[in-house]
Amino acid sequence: MKSAIAVAGLALALLTAPAANAQSSTYPNRTIKIIVGFAAGGGTDIVARLVAQRLQEAFGQTVIVENRPGASGMLGPDIAAKSTPDGYTLLFGATGVMAVSPAVYSKMPYAPLKDFVPVSQMVKYPLIMIVNEKHPANTLQEFISWAKANPDKVNYASTSAVFTLSTELFKQKTGTPGQMIPFKSSNESVTNVVGNQVTFAMAEPPPIVPQVTSGRARALAVASPTRLPELPNVPTMQEAGVDMNVQLWLGLFAPAGTPPEIVAKLEAECQRMARLPEFKARLRTMSTDAVGGTSAEFFQMIDGEIKMWSEVAKKANIKFEQ
Repeated sequence: MKSAIAVAGLALALLTAPAANAQSSTYPNRTIKIIVGFAAGGGTDIVARLVAQRLQEAFGQTVIVENRPGASGMLGPDIAAKSTPDGYTLLFGATGVMAVSPAVYSKMPYAPLKDFVPVSQMVKYPLIMIVNEKHPANTLQEFISWAKANPDKVNYASTSAVFTLSTELFKQKTGTPGQMIPFKSSNESVTNVVGNQVTFAMAEPPPIVPQVTSGRARALAVASPTRLPELPNVPTMQEAGVDMNVQLWLGLFAPAGTPPEIVAKLEAECQRMARLPEFKARLRTMSTDAVGGTSAEFFQMIDGEIKMWSEVAKKANIKFEQ
């Protein structure tokens, strides 16, 4: 009986293998859908649409972006994880929902590295720490000293787990105090720092750079290995004496089980796209860098970040619930 089952299984594999290979060799031959777990118009959505446009031009097939916000950004990945792994439903994922959420949510509807194949990290961008332009601290070290001397006056703005943990990491590295004040968007966080309702914030460049260049906010440091071209006078955290490097990212994912040949085709196109001068130039208008890394590199990076953020969350005693 067992041998009969084994023979039947082998026969099925032999029959389905050519079909799978044929599917991979003709991919794509119909519309590709990229799911984004955030509303239209935000940074993740904008970059996803740039990637979709380039994939459409390269493959000669329609590539659409479907926005599925909800569940703290986890609805989109949940839907993508449960889709057919044939390369026609993909996910454009962000640091928060793919590396930070596993560190702070005890229950998640998907496992980033089990339910997905990371295809390519497409972009990266740093966080910038700002205070009100009238704050007495002119440098990062002056701010740390001021905060320690005035712990009851210190709070920080955050819109999600990724900003909360990034700020908690800064606090752990420096011994700086500060209570978290929640906001709905990075624009709102930055506006409240500018209005002096909140002491400081760490956020992405687009909402911050205009406020700093106009003099309404003071940037104390950039949490990346190199300075931001748009703010050349603002030091990195390392230059300011804090051993901290936090760069957020966006990347393309395929559901687990997607044929390796299809993943490889998408990976190669993402790498080619990231080298295009016009693609890089468009991203720089958002203070964002193109990456286009390999699937293996992306997997290793996410694995390391999940472990790092889990340690930060544990030390800060932070847990979120859905």
